[in-house]
Amino acid sequence: MVRVKTFAPVIFVLLWSTGFIGAKYILPYAEPFVFLTIRYFFATLVLVLIARALKEPLRISRAAIKQSMIVALFLHVIYIGGVFYAIFIDIPAGITAVIVSLQPILVSALAIPLLREKLSYRQVFGLALGFIGVLFLLSPKLFEGDLSTGFSTFGIICCVLALLGTTAGYLLQKKGGADIPFLAGTAVQFATSTVIFAIASVIFEPLNVNITLEFVLALSWIVLALSIGSIFLLFYLLRNDSASSVSSLYYLVPPLAAVQAYYFFDERIKGIGLIGMALAALGTLIVTKNSKTAGH
Repeated sequence: MVRVKTFAPVIFVLLWSTGFIGAKYILPYAEPFVFLTIRYFFATLVLVLIARALKEPLRISRAAIKQSMIVALFLHVIYIGGVFYAIFIDIPAGITAVIVSLQPILVSALAIPLLREKLSYRQVFGLALGFIGVLFLLSPKLFEGDLSTGFSTFGIICCVLALLGTTAGYLLQKKGGADIPFLAGTAVQFATSTVIFAIASVIFEPLNVNITLEFVLALSWIVLALSIGSIFLLFYLLRNDSASSVSSLYYLVPPLAAVQAYYFFDERIKGIGLIGMALAALGTLIVTKNSKTAGH
């Protein structure tokens, strides 16, 4: 159990950071809502099969179903849908990442009155340091021309909605989702997301999907690694640590995504970006280390 708690944050960040790359890679093959419908349908199916194999019941109370549906609306539909749609309409991934990376600040601020969590001065310093690091990493994208292509007010609104969605989803899952069985509760979340995205795709999209080997491989990764693996780790971390501490891991996502973008899309990281990566990592270490020593 100690090993799981030690390595879970590392694995979570590594998996979660592939989300931006996965979105950029797969969207040429399908529009966002129809792809997300397919993604969550197969993710629901995988969870049901796992539950059957483990002989774990999928029936939960009406209150648990309602809670899971609300979390799905914020954490999956609004957050994931907002990110995918923003990237689809050509908002630069850097802009999307920096807006969504404000999440630890909002979560930490709201966790104080809602979850009665307490932040030490050291944690506040770590959160601020991580945020500065993210700004350093993305400053070339913000100030050297990436805004010139595909920038739109609606796209930024999508990013802000995604930020609000993931913030609310984290807090709702932390506050009311800890006692809901993982497989059953997450299956409800994914099934709810499937239905909502299916309705959105029928209303707003032509339902064109270009099924290729690349599409199938990317879909498999996003379903298994992101929808199953990273969500399992996220909910595990929220059960075993403070919302502020878990949320601070978000600061590591843009640096890791930038490294992946370099290898997959030859996007270069400038010197100031490397400094930002170091600051983000240091800020996250300060918050999470302080959280453990404080007994969260």
